[in-house]
Amino acid sequence: MIEGRGEQSLKRYTLLVACTTAFMGPFMGSSINLAIPAIGLEFGSGTLMLNWVVTIYFLASVAFLVPFGRLADIKGRKKIFIVGITAFSISSLLCGLAWSMEMLLIGRVFQGIGSAMLFGTSMAMLTSVFPPQERGRVLGINGTAVYLGGTLGPVLGGALTHNLGWQYIFYLSAFLGFAILGLTLVKLKGEWYGAAGEEYDLRGAALYTAGLVVFIYGITALTTSHWAWYILALGIIILIFFARHELRIPYPILELRLLAHNTVFALSNLAALINYCAISAVGYLLSLFLQVSLGYNSQVAGFILLSQPIVMALVSPYAGRLSDKIEPRIVASTGMGISTLGLFILIFINPRMPVALVITTLILVGLGASLFASPNNNAVLSSVHKQFLGVASSMLGTARLTGQVMSMALVTLIMTSSIGNVELSPAYSQSFIQAARISFIIFTALSLLGILASLARGRKSEPDQVSV
Repeated sequence: MIEGRGEQSLKRYTLLVACTTAFMGPFMGSSINLAIPAIGLEFGSGTLMLNWVVTIYFLASVAFLVPFGRLADIKGRKKIFIVGITAFSISSLLCGLAWSMEMLLIGRVFQGIGSAMLFGTSMAMLTSVFPPQERGRVLGINGTAVYLGGTLGPVLGGALTHNLGWQYIFYLSAFLGFAILGLTLVKLKGEWYGAAGEEYDLRGAALYTAGLVVFIYGITALTTSHWAWYILALGIIILIFFARHELRIPYPILELRLLAHNTVFALSNLAALINYCAISAVGYLLSLFLQVSLGYNSQVAGFILLSQPIVMALVSPYAGRLSDKIEPRIVASTGMGISTLGLFILIFINPRMPVALVITTLILVGLGASLFASPNNNAVLSSVHKQFLGVASSMLGTARLTGQVMSMALVTLIMTSSIGNVELSPAYSQSFIQAARISFIIFTALSLLGILASLARGRKSEPDQVSV
């Protein structure tokens, strides 16, 4: 066992690696939002393909997150993390070099697969190194990195797109990825396992990945394909078979029994799913609103969108510490209530809406999101025995990413229904605004349901005492 100075050094570098990894996801997500109009102009793509630039990354991430999270528990979390950061870095570079929309989408798929390996392991590595009594603090710091990525994303993404080209967003992500890879190889000694020697459920992994991909594709294709309802039904059937299979085997890739026998864990994950579904597409919609409807360039739009993540970066560390002292459900539910108010105001979006009011809504959504995320993460990871930390981390990440991809799937469905598959331009501004209003009505209703789920979870369990 590493002790003293060596232990502190391991903690420090693990936290640095985890936080830098946490930074990259929201940085990529928020920066690419600013580049969507420029990508559409360069490749002559319509709304459907442009929405898929965002959606396909999240879809690949969520489809592979649990399978790789489980594989990491068995084979070693650092091993899978290293493969993931390598894949993410190379695919980011290839996205920047893409010569067609098809090549960009292929690169985004592999970027999403790489991110699944990263985010299924980085938080589990963090909780493996830090004891339960320090988790609230380090998860708060990790949350700050997440929101710092979201803070710099609009500014750097908008500036890079405006001055150098959208490709440089991917080049910067590749550089960060290779830097993390070097730091991991040099400074993180040892390995962490959650289920060494257990069998890997290959059939379950295949059913899980196929079911999610088919199900979410079915949702996005409802307005563009006559086969969409059949595809959607097939996805549901595959996921039902997956659930039945997982409940019958001793070593599943997704421990569904945790959801059945641990109320805090189940409802905290449900609250996370709903929260991210309600707020994830806000930045995407407002980026298009500012550029397409109001005529701002990507750099100015980036500075306006900065108001949300900067609030999140400032508040998140305090929210994490607060959840060590006050019940996470109280802090998280209050946060969701604040986000709901911001979403409600956005229902009335129109070309005459003052930019100051747009910024106010972004601040409200950001404040609410930061008060929700770290306390909710703390509740999830504190509600399971340490042997399930990898599974819990993967399921939490799955809830987040599923919420994000469902958010974009809903936007894709609504936009293709209202506008069609056209190149975005000011000529379609009114139709876009109508689609945005419908989206915000749905997101507000979802957020209200999320508050109920968050309040119903009950008190946080004692760390490492709850098992299946």
